[in-house]
Amino acid sequence: MKQETARASADRYEWGVTHNFGFHFTQELANRLSMPTDSWPASAEQVTAFFAIVVNALGTDGAVRWFTAARRAHHRVVTAEQNRAHHFGFAHHLDVETETHQELTLPVAAAFEAMKAFWEVARRDPGVDVGEFFDCALRACSRLSGAPAAAGAIA
Repeated sequence: MKQETARASADRYEWGVTHNFGFHFTQELANRLSMPTDSWPASAEQVTAFFAIVVNALGTDGAVRWFTAARRAHHRVVTAEQNRAHHFGFAHHLDVETETHQELTLPVAAAFEAMKAFWEVARRDPGVDVGEFFDCALRACSRLSGAPAAAGAIA
């Protein structure tokens, strides 16, 4: 039974499929930031690898769902901090938004840890708009899949 679940998860998330996400993400950053790369935020280079882990682990469709959920989790943390309200942190909100606790497979664990690492790096870079990184990641996924980016996912 456990082996069947792992196989279904691997098929569902395209585990092991390598995408050229970094190239497409960099293109989207260039479109968005429209400046020479040496003036981009310092975290841009590091976060690319974390986003790529999510895409390689979950596939483009799964990554779109995760990037959208991670954006919501980030928004919850920012809103709570602005309101000086108690919250349980990004990892908790990410778990709630993605329902990671429902199906903790190897690809899901990799994606979860990569999103936590992305958020820790991006939030420490002054002047970075984390939402801009999510927009670029979603647009890069649409390039990979060949489908236009969903308006609701990038709003």
